[in-house]
Amino acid sequence: MRRSLLSQAALAASLVLAPVAGAQATATPPYLDSALPVARRVDDLLARMTLEEKVAQMVSLWQGKRAITDSLGRFDPTRAPEWFKLGIGRIERPSDGHGARAEAEFTNAIQRWTKEHTRLGIPVIFHEEALHGLQGPEATSFPQAIALASSWDTALVERVFTAAGAEVRARGAQQVLAPVIDVARDARWGRIEETYGEDPYLVARLGVAAVHGFQGRDANGVPAPGHVIATLKHMTGHGQPESGTNTGPAPLGERTLRNFFFPPFEAAVKEAHAGSLMPSYNEVDGIPSHANVWMLRDVLRGEWGFDGTIVSDWGAIPQLAGAHHIAADSAGAARRALAATVDVDLPDLSSYVSLVDEVKAGRVPQKSIDDAVRRLLRVKFELGLFENPYVDPARADAISGAAKTRPLALEAAHESIVLLRNEGQLLPLDAQRLQRIAVIGPHAGEVLLGGYAGTPRYTVSIVDGVKARAKQARVGYAEGVRLTEDSAATGEPQPHLGGTRAITRWNYDRVVLGDSLDNERRIAEAVKLAERSDVAIVVIGDNEMTSREAWAVEHPGDRSELTLPGQQEELALAVLATGTPTVIVLINGRPPAIPLLEHRARAIVEGWYLGQETGTAVADVLFGDYNPGGKLPVSVARNVGQLPVFYDHKPTARREYLFASTQPLFPFGYGLSYTTFAYSSPRLAASSIATTGNTAVAVDVTNTGTRAGDEIVQMYVHARTSSTTRPVLELKGFQRVRLAPGEKRTVTFAVGPEQLSYHGLEMKRVVEPGIFDILVGSSSIDLHGVPLDVR
Repeated sequence: MRRSLLSQAALAASLVLAPVAGAQATATPPYLDSALPVARRVDDLLARMTLEEKVAQMVSLWQGKRAITDSLGRFDPTRAPEWFKLGIGRIERPSDGHGARAEAEFTNAIQRWTKEHTRLGIPVIFHEEALHGLQGPEATSFPQAIALASSWDTALVERVFTAAGAEVRARGAQQVLAPVIDVARDARWGRIEETYGEDPYLVARLGVAAVHGFQGRDANGVPAPGHVIATLKHMTGHGQPESGTNTGPAPLGERTLRNFFFPPFEAAVKEAHAGSLMPSYNEVDGIPSHANVWMLRDVLRGEWGFDGTIVSDWGAIPQLAGAHHIAADSAGAARRALAATVDVDLPDLSSYVSLVDEVKAGRVPQKSIDDAVRRLLRVKFELGLFENPYVDPARADAISGAAKTRPLALEAAHESIVLLRNEGQLLPLDAQRLQRIAVIGPHAGEVLLGGYAGTPRYTVSIVDGVKARAKQARVGYAEGVRLTEDSAATGEPQPHLGGTRAITRWNYDRVVLGDSLDNERRIAEAVKLAERSDVAIVVIGDNEMTSREAWAVEHPGDRSELTLPGQQEELALAVLATGTPTVIVLINGRPPAIPLLEHRARAIVEGWYLGQETGTAVADVLFGDYNPGGKLPVSVARNVGQLPVFYDHKPTARREYLFASTQPLFPFGYGLSYTTFAYSSPRLAASSIATTGNTAVAVDVTNTGTRAGDEIVQMYVHARTSSTTRPVLELKGFQRVRLAPGEKRTVTFAVGPEQLSYHGLEMKRVVEPGIFDILVGSSSIDLHGVPLDVR
């Protein structure tokens, strides 16, 4: 999403020209009768609304909140402009500047005033960001999305977003702009951290789990009490932009869209009944998503039956004119978006305020407005906001960032960690044998949370996590390098509501890497610390400035290469050269290309951004209190020249380079453990089925080591022949299982039309006759197969 500075003059000019009708009659109108069906109530209310009141439901306030608040951010009705008496459809991020209690009081005040002082008393829907927890003060911060994807644990993801949604709803917000279910196919793209990785099946399963968590499991998609509306982002092609730069064109054909980019959205709509969706900024084959009638109206609403709301990405509708140039002006952009059935213009008063004049001039049908507003009103009735829009501020304060949620945040961080290398079983470390431990790295003394993060009540840095776990050892810290000059890392804990300060740099526009001469001095200090230590833990990667959403030209976030930014590799190599046993811990939002470190380091751990419990989770893994079991949700490239490097490529891709390999540094689905697992040969319940038939594949997995551990069993399919080309491998099933030492478990996967079909020559989903290889194993390169004859 992008920041927006938009004037409210347009709304004042267009919405208040027509006088608002007088007060309601004394008799209770049907739309306020909760005993009536929702459809009847919607029709009654819609018939009473003026055109101006209808359009007011299609717009929102974000920075415009300043027009209705005092200097402390509290709602002040005396400051509200005249047009606010029409009501407002949405208000963005009520958490801005507000802790939990204050946010609840803010939303209550606006709901009360709207109910009592607008003609029709239509309540407001409040939006929040909740990519990995509420993006606001005092909320629980869970691992970033790409970290959660590394858990491959749908039940965990559902529990995480159940907790996050409860914190949001308790404060008075009813909708979150999450989850992101873009399929991410380019590691240069700064938003890769917001995604669940490169595979459409993995993204779909985790996306469905996230929606179930946010909304509950109501078959009609109505959020249960304590739950919120989920918003699917961003349809589509956003994750493979041209040049890897945010909002870049996605030159994708329909078959590619249907086989790779549509499936997560289709699953979240049909299975999880997601209540809302947000189109992407980019164009697909020349048509910007916010004006793509085929994609949004015909496919999403028509083929898939989606009847929820479509909200714009921030500032995306005026971009149809200002960036894409498919409209001459803002009014033209509004016409294009509305024709594609986009219901709400976010985040501030912008293009849709022109719709009043457009309808009056005959350029927009009244029915298009009514259809959109009908969808928007239905949601408000279904949420029960007309009866009770208020929340309890004391409960909001009690539930937000509560101590009872910390175990879940820690569990999620544990499951998200991926062990990439462990030569000679350097890990786990034996704390009792260590007298001196060096913790080195630009951000090891603080907690990096990643993009769209709030400020949790409690955080644990890696330095503090190691100190807490290895109490008998002397733990020294060296910054090693200054990654960015805005870095505030000093290695010393900074008191902040009971923990170390989680510092985010995500909003800064200017990014300046650390001074190289100063960093040489820091590297020398780190080397000295490592030389006098028994083990060195080197924490490197990114921060929220070096890879992030590039939401404006003046706010870049994508990178043209994949190496570690700054002098971090120089630091790691210098520490490795001391001969002190060294563990590399990666904390980042995108997979870095580290071939030299992979060759020289004995132990490498990928942590991603692990949330508020980062330090505890990392220490638990390093010292063996938790056995890592995460697997990569993306393929990790050796260098930027390999891109794209996703595993599910077509048969003619990946012909060898001169002097270099086409194989990734770490493959999709890869991850090690402190124990070992053995797989039996897979076996089919039936080795031959009809194209409409079903079978199952089973495999025995045995923990052959001495520690309990988690294994993520993965099932792939490969069609030996097909009428149009298919990938060399397609993930179609996975299970995360925990096994005690010596324990054997049979893992079974369904195999049928859902797993074998694709969009063939006729652009319809079809299972074609032929031989399929059904493969099961521990990663995309460690598989055992059995043939299946489909007739």
